[in-house]
Amino acid sequence: MSLADYKGVFVFIEQRHGEVQTVSLELLGRGRQLADELGVTLTGLLVGNNVKGLSDNLIQHGADKVIVVEGPEYDIYSTEAYTQAVVEVINNKKPEIFLMGASTLGRDLGPRVSARLATGLVADCTSLDLSEDTKELMMTRPAFGGNLMATIMCPDHRPQIATVRPGVMEKLHTEVVRTGEVEDYKASLDTSKFKVKVLEVVKEEKEMVKIEDASILVSGGRGVGGADNFVKLEALADELDAVVSGSRVAIDSGWLPHDRQVGQTGKTVRPDLYFAIGISGSIQHVAGMEESEFIVAINKDKDAQIFNVADLGIVGDLNKILPVLTEELKKVKAAK
Repeated sequence: MSLADYKGVFVFIEQRHGEVQTVSLELLGRGRQLADELGVTLTGLLVGNNVKGLSDNLIQHGADKVIVVEGPEYDIYSTEAYTQAVVEVINNKKPEIFLMGASTLGRDLGPRVSARLATGLVADCTSLDLSEDTKELMMTRPAFGGNLMATIMCPDHRPQIATVRPGVMEKLHTEVVRTGEVEDYKASLDTSKFKVKVLEVVKEEKEMVKIEDASILVSGGRGVGGADNFVKLEALADELDAVVSGSRVAIDSGWLPHDRQVGQTGKTVRPDLYFAIGISGSIQHVAGMEESEFIVAINKDKDAQIFNVADLGIVGDLNKILPVLTEELKKVKAAK
């Protein structure tokens, strides 16, 4: 493998039902910065059926170029079809860096792509940087149960592939006047290798909450004491038009569903306002919310680690504080 043959940064654009997923826009933001540091182009790889119309949005979010692979075979995500298409594009275009979201789709597709390309993959990254000396990609992810962060490099093979957790990168502001190139690419598919066929897609009626998109989160931990006490957090959230979330303890205890978990084994969030209520502040949890714009911590333990990252700390019993806070907010809203 001649490493010099590989140039450019690629971002796999995940779309569902014609809607670009937020993590892909976040990766275009970080990809733009990496491409500028390397002096190369940033390309979005868009796979789907009748999705070319999404290209302008991708260019406005930082892409120099969008490669569009379209066809009815890609209407519904299929591991084999998407893998063949992505691998063919990479073999022909030879990017040095290939980024994907660490979503359900990305965690399925990424390992297969890297295996067929005989290159490395660092999964579930929370940070991407370039080495000052070699300009190789330094991919950082939690290791040993989140107790330390490991930075991994792929010096001998290309592309350098990473899947990145949603919420850890920032989208660029949309530049509506930005222009770029759109290329239609027809991938050659070996349908004899299609061993699985999607017969039907049944959507779960349960409404999944995307806490990573919320502007205000009211998050509870062990100190809340039980599922019944989350009523107090929900009352506060109602006054703030916020979403209720929780730490790993709250989810493992069955107080909240898994899609509400904040932390290294849950979701990474960066809301404008984050309430950490009854949360001790373990490194695993803090890693998932420390980029919040403003953090309010409520805990009866004055030495709780969460106060180290909080912008405002309140030491006291949440059962006394939350009702008072909620009532005061009601009064402020009524006065308006």
